[in-house]
Amino acid sequence: MIRHLYRLWPHPGTLLRLGALHAVLAVLQGLLLGLLVPILRALLRTEPDFAAAEPWLIAGGCGLVAYAALTVLATPVGFAASMELAAQLRRHLMRHVTTLPLGWFTAENKTRLGRTITTSAGGVAQLTVTIGAPAITSVLVPVTITVVTFFVDWRLALFFVAVAVVALLALRRAGRISAIAEVELERAGIEIAGRAVEFGQAQPVLRAAGHSHTGTDAMHNALAQHRSTYRRGLRRSMLPDLSFTAVVMAGFAVMLTLGAGFLLDTTTAVADTVALLVLAVRFLEPLGNLIELNGALHALDNNIGRVEAVLRTPALPAPADPIGHVPDATIEFDEVTFRYGDTVALSRVSFRCEPGTMTALVGPSGSGKTTVTRLIARFFDTDEGRVRVGGIDVRDYDQEVLLNEIAIVFQDVYLFDTTIEENVLLARPEATRAELAEAARAARLDEVVERLPDGWQTRVGEGGAQLSGGERQRVSIARAFLKRARIVLIDEATSALDPHNEQAIAAAVADLAADPERTLVVIAHRPATLAAADRVVALVSGRVRESGPPEALRETDGIFARLESQYASAHSWRVTAPRVAGSNP
Repeated sequence: MIRHLYRLWPHPGTLLRLGALHAVLAVLQGLLLGLLVPILRALLRTEPDFAAAEPWLIAGGCGLVAYAALTVLATPVGFAASMELAAQLRRHLMRHVTTLPLGWFTAENKTRLGRTITTSAGGVAQLTVTIGAPAITSVLVPVTITVVTFFVDWRLALFFVAVAVVALLALRRAGRISAIAEVELERAGIEIAGRAVEFGQAQPVLRAAGHSHTGTDAMHNALAQHRSTYRRGLRRSMLPDLSFTAVVMAGFAVMLTLGAGFLLDTTTAVADTVALLVLAVRFLEPLGNLIELNGALHALDNNIGRVEAVLRTPALPAPADPIGHVPDATIEFDEVTFRYGDTVALSRVSFRCEPGTMTALVGPSGSGKTTVTRLIARFFDTDEGRVRVGGIDVRDYDQEVLLNEIAIVFQDVYLFDTTIEENVLLARPEATRAELAEAARAARLDEVVERLPDGWQTRVGEGGAQLSGGERQRVSIARAFLKRARIVLIDEATSALDPHNEQAIAAAVADLAADPERTLVVIAHRPATLAAADRVVALVSGRVRESGPPEALRETDGIFARLESQYASAHSWRVTAPRVAGSNP
């Protein structure tokens, strides 16, 4: 565990200094107890020899002063170290996370990351300080006392060693069971956390269904599972924990018997026997404390494992000599195959998008459209084939340089809980007011800003909850305009919007496509978007089935023609569907 802790922090100096401080305190405590032997030998004679005891008493007094001073120092040092270690570990995690492929950030991995940074990293730092100190004491004090005892009575010292070996074997068994129980409890805790977030996010649905107070069955099951796991862990840990305690108590009983035997057969002086019994008690007491620390030590070990699991995630491979300039916005897929685990998402996909054009990706759900956009932005690397931007493999670029040329407009836009202005400026913080206003006009965001009481300073709420879906899309498109990216990837920005917002956003997308140096790739469903496209790529089951200008594909009566007809029919039905009798106009 110490080796893992040392590897965990990029700058382990604080950890080493803190460990050394507590190691000195533990050894000093053992040596001070060892001074009882010469002191008692001098004072428990028929005629006490104070002169012989004096240097040992002086040494003990100086040692006690040093021990007290170091103990007082250890408290603020430990408190400061806990905060510094937590901050250092979180920065280390965040630096590593910024090197991971964007495709790693799935919902599950984001939950893991959140718990790792907030709970596990903090737990490692806190437990390292609060549990590390007593753990060091519980190990080094018995070791020091055993060494001292060898100079007094080797028989008792060997018995100390035997007790320690048996106790540590029992502790190891208890530790394995405790570790399993802690992992199971953590899994159950993650499930509860996920269900709790779900409970909060789904309040409108739950209230509409009359379950706002009771929650969902999944929430109840998660709570029941956590309770069951906790009880099962307690039952499994009971016997190993009691076994360890029995070993320590049996050792104490045997030591009392040995001490009495030493006195009766006069093989050991009274002073030495008294000192050895004191040493025996101080040997067993910290050793016995290990069982109380056992669960916390394995909780620390499991927290370390969770942090290391994130740190071991391979970073996005960086080229040895990265290219720092994107020549143009041409996008090319050359026999690209990509898999999510064992599932093939794309198979030998090839097409080309020229600057100044809009390419519409169409196809049924699961056909690979979103995967195409993710590979362009290098969320992942291809399994086979190449994705080129500007004629250069995306893997050869400096990742930051590549992403600076790409703007992504997701279907579900995420906004930060700050003002509209700050959310747009995220694309280019150094932009001027004039550039910001121009981007807002191009994205049709200006009319939203004008009708809001606080204008640009309107706070959007967590995730943009205070804005409508269409308003969030306009903020996202304004980012794309402000960024001046030459490649824009859009995941059907007009789906599920009202006609007014759909018309505004469709016009904004058309303005984006008007730039002759810009390449748009749009996952398209709506007829208006398809009509504006220069080229259509139809995907089915991860393969390109058709590719070409939309007007040419319409005449083939192929996949695109059928999909467009279905989209148009569905859209027409939504627009012209008759009102239900008695409904409001």
